[in-house]
Amino acid sequence: MANELKELTSIARRAASIAGEVVMPFFEEPLTIELKADGTPVTVADLRAEEAMRELFARETPSFAVLGEEQGESESDGQYRWVIDPIDGTKSFIHRVPLFGTLVALEKDGKPVIGVVACHAVSETAWASQGGGAFLNGEPTRVSAITSLKEATVLTTSPTSLQARSPEGFAKLGHQAALTRGWGDCYGYLAVVAGRAEAMIDPEVNHWDIAPFPILLEEAGGRLTTWSGMDGAGKDAVATNGLVHEALQAILAEKEIETS
Repeated sequence: MANELKELTSIARRAASIAGEVVMPFFEEPLTIELKADGTPVTVADLRAEEAMRELFARETPSFAVLGEEQGESESDGQYRWVIDPIDGTKSFIHRVPLFGTLVALEKDGKPVIGVVACHAVSETAWASQGGGAFLNGEPTRVSAITSLKEATVLTTSPTSLQARSPEGFAKLGHQAALTRGWGDCYGYLAVVAGRAEAMIDPEVNHWDIAPFPILLEEAGGRLTTWSGMDGAGKDAVATNGLVHEALQAILAEKEIETS
C-alpha cells in the first residue's frame, strides 16, 4: 500500500503542476468570465486546466472516478476517486490576487488518502498521504504549537458570510483572537498546514473546495471538522492546529443562525 500511495501521490502532484502550467499564463491577461448556474464565476483557465488534469488521470488511472468542479463526476468500476478543483479561489484569480490554487485529493472508499494544494502564484505546494506525513515544497511541515486563541491568527474566506452565520461568534472572535484576516480559499488552509496561522474557518464549502485538507491537516498534526464537530469534510469547515479547535468551535456556536 505504501508504494502504491507513493506512486499515486506523484500523479496527484503532477496533476496540480499541469494545472499550474495551464492557468498561470492567464493570470496576468484579461479574461472572459462566465457565470455558472449557481452564480459563481468560471473562466477558460478553469475549464482548460480541469481538462488537462482529467487527461492525465485517464492515462495513469483509467479505472478511477474523477469529480471536478467544472465537469462533474465520471463513472468508475473501482474504489478510488479523484476530487479536483483546477482553480480554487477563482475570484482572487480574476482580480490578480495570488491567493488561489489547485486542489487534488484521492479518496479510497470515500475517505481521503492523498491531498495536494498548489498555490502557483506564490510557488508553494503542500501534499500529504495517509501515514506518510505532510510536506511543503519538499520539506516536512507541521501545524503551529500555539495553544491560546489570544495568540492565534484566524483566517476565513468570507468575513461577511461568517458574520451572517454566527454574528455573536464573529464579534467575540474579533476580540479574542490575536489576528483575524480574510486570507481565504485554499491559501488559508495552506497557512494552517504550514504553521503560519492557527485556524481557517469556512461558513460554506463544496466537496471539491475541501477534499484535500482532511488528510493534509491530519498528517501535519492538525484537525479539520464541520462546524458541528464532525470529523472530515462537510458543507462547512473549521481547520486548526488542533490546540485551539475546541475554543474556536465554542465561539462559532454562539447564537449560530441555521442555514438551509
